[in-house]
Amino acid sequence: MSSNTPLDLLKLNLDERIHVKLRGARSMTGTLQAFDSHCNIVLSDAVETIYDLKEDGELQSNERSSEMVFVRGDSVTLITTPEDE
Repeated sequence: MSSNTPLDLLKLNLDERIHVKLRGARSMTGTLQAFDSHCNIVLSDAVETIYDLKEDGELQSNERSSEMVFVRGDSVTLITTPEDE
């Protein structure tokens, strides 16, 4: 019997677009280039979205693009494929 791990699922998505939810009301979408056993990941063509709740209760989001970014595994809460695909 084979023992599959969640990291095996990441391996299937190398060079594919993924969506990563992070601590601190942030998320990133980009192409998965590399990862390790601590869930540190490297994304290319990444877009970071930072969410902020304004005083009037409206949700505001700001986006920032990066050619290449390293995401520490201890800030990752969820990894999935992008919603629009």
